[in-house]
Amino acid sequence: MVHAFIMVKTGAGESERLIDSIRELANVTEAHIVAGAYDIIAEVDAPEVYEVLSASSTEIQGFEGVTDTKTYISMDE
Repeated sequence: MVHAFIMVKTGAGESERLIDSIRELANVTEAHIVAGAYDIIAEVDAPEVYEVLSASSTEIQGFEGVTDTKTYISMDE
């Protein structure tokens, strides 16, 4: 199992509109609106690294209003 965190930067005022869509993605276990350099942090659990990358690059980046993502894969269990 691969555990990862996807940091999501959104356009102004878009976080609240996007949070539920991100939470509904198959491999997303949690997602929170946060203050800081990024606007949303999504926690992802997936069987393979490819599925984490797909969640980030295809699914989340595919939402209108998402301007950037950064993915961090957890190195501990």
